[in-house]
Amino acid sequence: MGHRIFLAGASGAIGRRLVPQLVAAGHKVTATTRQAAKADDLRALGADPVVVDVFDANAFRASVVAARPEIVIHQLTDLPAGLDPSKMAEAVARNARIRDEGTHNLVEAAKAAGAKRLIAQSIAWVYAPGTEPHAETDPLDSGAEGGRAISVGGVIALEKHVLNASPITGIVLRYGHLYGPGTGAESAAEPAVHVDAAAYAALLAVERGTQGAFNVAEPNGHITTDKAVSELGWRADFRLTA
Repeated sequence: MGHRIFLAGASGAIGRRLVPQLVAAGHKVTATTRQAAKADDLRALGADPVVVDVFDANAFRASVVAARPEIVIHQLTDLPAGLDPSKMAEAVARNARIRDEGTHNLVEAAKAAGAKRLIAQSIAWVYAPGTEPHAETDPLDSGAEGGRAISVGGVIALEKHVLNASPITGIVLRYGHLYGPGTGAESAAEPAVHVDAAAYAALLAVERGTQGAFNVAEPNGHITTDKAVSELGWRADFRLTA
């Protein structure tokens, strides 16, 4: 039986690969973008598009409440196309703001809408130095410095917002470095994950998985993904068919 799903950040790299999977599974998807020009693309994928900015808390809350979602999925980022190195310094701060202030607004909207489950995008390369491979119970690098401190601080804030969103069940997907269609990369440094497989983890989390964090990446020496495989039924080799 399908669910009503509110997908924030649907026009991003993962969102564009996730919408078709959700629709094919029978879910009714309300999908957000900040750019009106992308609304038609989301409609063509089978979603009901909404043009809204997560930083406009009142408008965002109204959009979520109107959709009456059972499940909210957070794939919001603010990163340059292809992770352009010349633009990353400024993007780091904007992305951290989305992870903190944006996630706060999203959680409050999800609560107001009566959502039961919240699935959020995080990253898997922010663990504190220590014995590898890292499991989800290992600490994040709260002692980081410089630009890394901004990124890690945003991740820590996002995960706290999501995992403390009771009575909503909060699930955090700690993705490896993305590659594949829409990412601007044909491969990525470890830990890596294909964008289709990353989206697949979010699809699985709609129905499976208890509250907590899940590492989502191809086999590597830095993090273990046993939890995602055993509890979500995730596969690193998943790809969308043409």
